[in-house]
Amino acid sequence: MNLTNLFKISIRAVANNKMRSFLSMLGIIIGVAAVIIMMSIGQGSKESIRAELSTMGTNLLTIRPGADMRGGVRQDPSAMQTLKMADYERIIREKKFVTKVSPEVTASGQVIYGNNNTNTSMYGESTEYLDIKLWSVEEGDCFTDEDIKKAAKVCVIGTTVAKELFGSHDPVGKTIRFKSIPLRVIGVLKSKGYNSWGMDQDNVIIAPYTTVMKRINAQTYFSSIVCSAITEELSDAAIEELTQMLRDNHKLGSDAADDFTIRSQAEMMQTMSSTMDTVTIILVVAAAFSLLVAGIGIMNIMLVSVTERTKEIGLRMAVGATGPVISLQFLIESVLISVTGGLLGVIVGVAASTFVSSFGMPSSVPAWSIYVSFLVCVFIGVLFGYIPAQKAANMDPIEAIRHE
Repeated sequence: MNLTNLFKISIRAVANNKMRSFLSMLGIIIGVAAVIIMMSIGQGSKESIRAELSTMGTNLLTIRPGADMRGGVRQDPSAMQTLKMADYERIIREKKFVTKVSPEVTASGQVIYGNNNTNTSMYGESTEYLDIKLWSVEEGDCFTDEDIKKAAKVCVIGTTVAKELFGSHDPVGKTIRFKSIPLRVIGVLKSKGYNSWGMDQDNVIIAPYTTVMKRINAQTYFSSIVCSAITEELSDAAIEELTQMLRDNHKLGSDAADDFTIRSQAEMMQTMSSTMDTVTIILVVAAAFSLLVAGIGIMNIMLVSVTERTKEIGLRMAVGATGPVISLQFLIESVLISVTGGLLGVIVGVAASTFVSSFGMPSSVPAWSIYVSFLVCVFIGVLFGYIPAQKAANMDPIEAIRHE
């Protein structure tokens, strides 16, 4: 008997028991849909994080104070004072793989204008900071090198601060107070919105680093130093260059550990991607267990089908059908149920992923996940259809014909 006839018989057999066939497919549909949804959310989240980190520059490097140990106690990096003006000046003077550098001093507190106030974060930076972070001023101007030399009381503010303090009015030229220090607003930053961690990137004030160091924090050290490597590919070379400069400046011996840490944006992206991949794998494995249950359900239904059609099998053997032909017929039926359920599961999974993305949750269905789902369904159909098919193929034709 040729394959065309076997397919026709198998399709007819599946169609004759529509409800039973659909219930057998249901487990496959749910399993495939769950796997695709988990994959799409994981992939979408990873792409969203990558895109967000890319907006801050893929060649960004951040130098922070290291984890110092005193009396066996690890010190808080924010309280360490290992990054000084001499480090910044040497980087500016000797850099080869770095293009732009900005020392960073941070503070947080309440900012006031008239009767309005809000809590925000203050960042003391150089004029190169906005270029490093790929940020721009939407209204007004940024401060200048002259403002940095004079520790001028000027700043640029984020759109959230502008809205909280000034509403619909133009903030440029107005004077605000941060920790009782008056600062003249000379610009408003372009909005960046919230990041993946739920942080409002527009709730910020940026001022000359000398202003924050001398007038607000009264400190002589930096919270961090941010740099921009020439290209993403040269980030590792830039890290080696910066490491050597800082070790020399801090007079660290060959056996001494670094009292600073340098992290690249590419490294952060890789770490986040690896974390998301791990989470996605865990979710996919959990969802894939439903496919195992669905496969067992298909095997159970096929065994019932073999028992119900014992007489039919005996008659077909009596007129010349061989064991392999009978086995192939039931394997085709099993694969038909599995693959049809898989195709419906793909449709449901893609539709659900699209629906989820409409609510703001990042999702992206990788094309390979559809192909893998199809192959898995074929595998399940063959694996769990094999035992029923062999049971049918090994029947005694005479006993089968006598079966009632």
